[in-house]
Amino acid sequence: MIARALETEILRLPHTEHWPVGTIATQLRVHHSTVRRVLAQAGAPVAQPTPRPSIIEPYRAFIVETLGKYPTLRASRLYTMVRERGYPGAPDHFRALVARLRPRPAAQAYLRLLTLPGEQAQVDCAHFGKLTVGRAVRPLMAFVMVLSYSRHLFLRFYLGAAMNYFIRGHVEAFAAFNSVPRVLLYDNLKSAVLERSGDAIRFHPTLLELAAHYRFEPRPVAVARGNEKGRVERAIRFVREAFFAARTFRDLDDLNAQAAAWCEGACADRWCPQDRARTVRTVFAEEAPRLLALPENPFPTEERIEVSVGKSPYARFDLNDYTVPHTHVNRTLSVLATLDTVRILDGSAVLAIHRRTFDRGAQIEIKAHLEALVTHKRAARAHRAQDRLHHAAPGAKPLHLARRRARRTPGCAHPRSAGTARHPRRRRRSPPHWTKTPRTWAPCVTSSTSTPTPAAKPRPSRWSCP
Repeated sequence: MIARALETEILRLPHTEHWPVGTIATQLRVHHSTVRRVLAQAGAPVAQPTPRPSIIEPYRAFIVETLGKYPTLRASRLYTMVRERGYPGAPDHFRALVARLRPRPAAQAYLRLLTLPGEQAQVDCAHFGKLTVGRAVRPLMAFVMVLSYSRHLFLRFYLGAAMNYFIRGHVEAFAAFNSVPRVLLYDNLKSAVLERSGDAIRFHPTLLELAAHYRFEPRPVAVARGNEKGRVERAIRFVREAFFAARTFRDLDDLNAQAAAWCEGACADRWCPQDRARTVRTVFAEEAPRLLALPENPFPTEERIEVSVGKSPYARFDLNDYTVPHTHVNRTLSVLATLDTVRILDGSAVLAIHRRTFDRGAQIEIKAHLEALVTHKRAARAHRAQDRLHHAAPGAKPLHLARRRARRTPGCAHPRSAGTARHPRRRRRSPPHWTKTPRTWAPCVTSSTSTPTPAAKPRPSRWSCP
């Protein structure tokens, strides 16, 4: 409501001064809709704006026809086509006009999907920013699995979206549920579907091995149909809003510990969306007997790669260097890594077991490996030092040569004793030069009639007397 005096002024100005609505609204500092309302209630005539023909009118039929054939055609491309046909307007105003003329897609109706207890679970991964570990900045990914019937949730965070993390999420989810659903529903992510052409699907071979081990059926949804796995999509949104928002944690282990406590606590005590009279915990207790039993042994989740060790005794894995024995340099070794340990193998022999780090550029060392390398280098330097001493002073025999000759010399007690017999140094003699004649062999004889070379004259010294 406005004041009575202001309303009277609004009624006076258009009648006496013939002010338009916009001028009245500007001068009296009210909205133009308020001015129109006051004039309409009083029955005063309101000047209507004179419609002007739009510059797009000559091209309206062409735009409508083009958008009918290509509904998703960009306004920038359509502006270029209309510009070539003589349109004089600016591109910004043209985008607003095209937005009004673009055909709207027909609304689709969806049915609520109902599943049987223990029949289906939906799986997806989501990005939750980045986590700094030392000098490394790694992506923080969440693995989410939700049971379609009870909406019981499993949540675990990993520092990446590699295949080994994807498989580990399945194994830990089955262990948390203590059972396996019959069907797992996936999006068309590369960890599940490598290639797809219509209904022809090529699954990831590791995922097929996991499915064969736990006896479940992997089933991807249609392309660009996220509504077919709406339960896990809604679960990820619920995790962002109810768990991750404004949460503080020390490291990844602390975050996963909080996520596990939340899944078993507040998340399980919420009302079940399908049955508001019961909680998720109650419905999951009803669904648990219908799920498949776990196998005797869990699926192996270790990451295995082949690494090449160069001249230095370090194996590079995940941006870090891990020591190996110096006897295994210049080889190709195997690395088996979990979230806690890194094992380096040569075939089936375990060479080293290290604590895994997610830092970048770190050197994880075992002191025994480096001490053995230093001992080996010192022994090699001592041997070379004895050889250099022998070349510098031929009379000083290296210890290992003296012992060897002492073993060859009969009656020698010790290489350093006074009565040690010294053998003459064996020198390689060049064979005599022979010339071959048709019947006999004769040694080469150097001619004695060759002219001797004159001796060089001594250079005179600058200090010598003439």
